[in-house]
Amino acid sequence: MNLFNRITEKFMKKKAVHMEQETRDIFRRKYASFQKLLTANNAVLEAIADMEEKLSGEFLFDMPYISRNVASISEGVRDIVERINEISDGRYGLLYERHAHIASGIETQLSRKREIPEDGQVIFLDEVRQEMTDSLGGKNAHLGEVKNRLQLPVPDGFAVSAYAFRRFMEHNGFMQKIKEMLPALSLSNMDELNAVGGVIREMVVSGEIPDDLRDVIRDAVSRLKEKSGEWPLMVSVRSSALQEDGEFSFAGQYSTFLNVSEENILQRYKEVVASLFNERAIFYFRSKGFQDFDMVMSVGVLKMVSARAGGVAYSRDPNKPGSDDMLITAVHGLGVCVVDGTITPETYVVSRRPELTVIGKHIPEQKTMFFCRLDGGVEEIPVSSDMAMKPCLTDDQVLRLAGHMLAIEDHYGVPQDVEWAIDEKDNLFILQTRPLRIVEKETRKPIPTHVAGYDVLIDKGVIACKGIGAGRVHIVLTDEDLKDFPDNAVLVARHTSPKYVTVMNRTSAIVTDFGGSTGHMASLAREFQVPAILNTEIGTKLLQAGQEITVDAFNCTIYAGEVAELIELAGKRDNPFKDTMIFKTLKSVLKWISPLNLHDPDSDNFRQKNCETFHDITRFCHEMAMNEMFHIQGASVDEISDTKKLVSGIPLVAYIIDLDGGLTANPPQVLAPDHVLSIPFKAFYRGLSSMKWPQGSPVMDAKGFFGMMAHTATIPEYELRKTGDKSFSFISRDYMNFTLRLGYHLSTVEAFSGEDLNNNYIRFFFKGGGAAIERRLRRVRLITQVLKSLDFDVKVTEDVVDASVARYRQDMLERKLETLGKLTVYTKQLDMAMFNDAVADMYIEQFVKEHIKKPGPVKT
Repeated sequence: MNLFNRITEKFMKKKAVHMEQETRDIFRRKYASFQKLLTANNAVLEAIADMEEKLSGEFLFDMPYISRNVASISEGVRDIVERINEISDGRYGLLYERHAHIASGIETQLSRKREIPEDGQVIFLDEVRQEMTDSLGGKNAHLGEVKNRLQLPVPDGFAVSAYAFRRFMEHNGFMQKIKEMLPALSLSNMDELNAVGGVIREMVVSGEIPDDLRDVIRDAVSRLKEKSGEWPLMVSVRSSALQEDGEFSFAGQYSTFLNVSEENILQRYKEVVASLFNERAIFYFRSKGFQDFDMVMSVGVLKMVSARAGGVAYSRDPNKPGSDDMLITAVHGLGVCVVDGTITPETYVVSRRPELTVIGKHIPEQKTMFFCRLDGGVEEIPVSSDMAMKPCLTDDQVLRLAGHMLAIEDHYGVPQDVEWAIDEKDNLFILQTRPLRIVEKETRKPIPTHVAGYDVLIDKGVIACKGIGAGRVHIVLTDEDLKDFPDNAVLVARHTSPKYVTVMNRTSAIVTDFGGSTGHMASLAREFQVPAILNTEIGTKLLQAGQEITVDAFNCTIYAGEVAELIELAGKRDNPFKDTMIFKTLKSVLKWISPLNLHDPDSDNFRQKNCETFHDITRFCHEMAMNEMFHIQGASVDEISDTKKLVSGIPLVAYIIDLDGGLTANPPQVLAPDHVLSIPFKAFYRGLSSMKWPQGSPVMDAKGFFGMMAHTATIPEYELRKTGDKSFSFISRDYMNFTLRLGYHLSTVEAFSGEDLNNNYIRFFFKGGGAAIERRLRRVRLITQVLKSLDFDVKVTEDVVDASVARYRQDMLERKLETLGKLTVYTKQLDMAMFNDAVADMYIEQFVKEHIKKPGPVKT
């Protein structure tokens, strides 16, 4: 060999080694990306499931919860998109655009900001109207409306605006500090709420009021004092947060100070502002879905009414929705004890029809009362004996107040909750009015854990969606079983599938043998509010088609027959949070996250451009990732260095490429089965090893032999060369992609078998055969029937079988893999023995009988 040839040979060897190293590294990088995709996919589905669960109204959550989960899901989906493009060499770049579009839609829902009008810092009540809620809060705005539009008596006073609040908070730099402290708080930890709230309150109370705000408040006090003609001037300093006394009452959450002297008004103003951060106020605020920028406090300063009597009145009886009666409660002195519940008040019932009439009274003995001290503040004193048993209101006063209440209710168009007071001169004043919440129906009774008199069929599993459903069992094992799904039936299946969405609007409940609450179908069940119990393990074995059952997905119990008591209790339940800001925000955000539009991978709709939600992206990427990894078979073992040869007692040599943890440490070049750690590979290889391998062809006729030879003669040369390729497998601890070339046949088995059943799957591919087409098709029918008996979803195109099964526990998946190994040996060269359909049926029956074990009765 001349020098040039030696140099060229050396160069080519180095180049080949380099290319082999690159190829091996590419596969390992793809597998690493595949694992990361599965991990991210599970985390995203768990987060989606957690957010969907909050829609039940049974859990406390706030805006920081939504924001955190949205950020986590968005980041997780972005990571999934990155991984699928790493695996596929960038074939799914459009998913970046879909992710950005969805993220933008969510941001629009979350980017609500409160704009505080920059109007006056102090506005007199004479100028206030209902439309000024955004500046003055609900309490001040309603009082101005009642005073100026309804011309009803309201104490003189002024409002310190939301703009003034902003000036005060910004002047002291409080907003940024509070923004850093509040979001991390947990609603379930009241001690933490109290501690942080205390720090904020102390900070606010110690804050400095800007000079311009101090001056306008002092000027307003002087004007009020001049108008009243009273000396000294005593006022009440009352909260009027922007969300207070509107859709949400915030009743009792914030501070009000009574009989405040002129010199203490500024300090009381700061204390009312600080009450925004009472622990109970923070809890209420956050649980209703408001954000930190919604926490804005306007303050009302009203001339103090030195009340002879006071109380609260309802324009409707909240406990009797159909009644026209009004309820008025009253006490001697200030009405503060009615509001805080420290004294049992007098009660007056007023009928509206045919005219306002007092139709009932309850006058308990009142032992103490609150009155205004001359030097400021209030004091509790004993009620005099001659006053204790006398009503504090005359019928005329009751009816006068009832008339005011009617006028207010008519004006607002909804029942009203009114605070009132009567002074020593018999002047009646409206101090506050807000919408009254009416209980439309009684609270539903609890669901019993067991109903006597009915047989319990199943009492285990995982609840994916709470509820109760009843109907006749409809067993779904194939897509065909969905086509004639009857209305109000209970869908019973071996495993979960997003394809069941097509009948969920007609399904009373869902029961499966296997599946988890974070899978795609579980999410769909929650979206459609279909009661669902998954992972019963025995549903399809115990429940019979047409059998009537009741599914209690509160207690994870399935009864025989229709349990009337449960069905009655399971009527549509009102969700107490459905009208809150937090609930509406969660629902609007989840529309971009959880709906699943891509159900069937075989559908023309299953395209990256059609991903409309984050759930769509996860579903699409998960399916494509399995496809991409499956097609790793396209390589030849000769292209990859660092392979190990597995030799055992069967006539099959397999070459192993360890991706990560599939082999013992420092394995030899020639492996024994004990060197393999890969869970799916070991299971499949057990099946291969447990069968007697054919030494020649099974019984066949001459026609079969000559048919095989004739077919071989028609195979192109490059196809024949492929039949000589080696069998090889990429493995890791949880993963296997095993390509077997046996004679003229190509089989590929890919599996992932880990602890998380949402990741677990098997995909099986078979092609080939050295016989005439009719015999090859009989072999395909045999393989198809066996796979279906193992719960595989099977697709057949001519003599090609493509089958898959997913979301089974690791032990179940291992058993299926072992059976696949047996089937691989069983069918070797079997097409030459396929004389007719009867012979094919015989082989099918034989394999199922001998190798697919039917589980015995399951004790429940």
